Amino acid sequence: PRRRRRDLGFVCLGLLSRTVEGRTRLRPTTAGIVIAILAVVVLAVDQFTKHLALQNLPYERAVQVWGDFLQFYLTRNSGAAFSLGEGVTWVFTIILGLAALIVVSLAVVRVRGRLWAVVLGLLLGGILGNLTDRLFREPGFAVGHVVDFIYTPWMMPAIYNVADMFIVTMMISVALLVLFGFRLDGTREPRAGAMADGAQNRVSSGETGASSLGRTDA
Repeated sequence: PRRRRRDLGFVCLGLLSRTVEGRTRLRPTTAGIVIAILAVVVLAVDQFTKHLALQNLPYERAVQVWGDFLQFYLTRNSGAAFSLGEGVTWVFTIILGLAALIVVSLAVVRVRGRLWAVVLGLLLGGILGNLTDRLFREPGFAVGHVVDFIYTPWMMPAIYNVADMFIVTMMISVALLVLFGFRLDGTREPRAGAMADGAQNRVSSGETGASSLGRTDA
């Protein structure tokens, strides 16, 4: 029974693989449009929430929203997570700029898969959100401090923003897409498909054998 359940799982994976390959591939222009729209939406939401935080929250004072589950704590971060690298802000500006260029180049040249388009669009929006802070906020161009205001002490001892949320979750999504064999062009790794086809054949053989046994017993 355990092997049968595993084989059924591979069958479902194979059906998903064929669906992805046959129905979710995008034209180059469509993929670029999807990525651009999602990136602009995330950038707009990130900058709007930062504007609201700057206008309405006291600086470096905790505002209870839902106990220890969610708090607002407005601060400015010149470094990376956990305030690392505060003296080399320009390095993070370069890193964010390079990351944005990599995502854009992938979008133009290679991305045809719908899942990849969604994930990279949201990731690009998060990158652009923090890059905008680095470029245009105080104390100056390319050395600006990122506005952080979301604090969830039960989850992590760091203060973050909407852009950070999309960057972290979409990087995890990228890892999952790679792990499960989803290619940038919308196809799947052959090994995953072969495993699923083999499992489907074993399941079919098992069902045929059970049916034959039933007729013999009758």
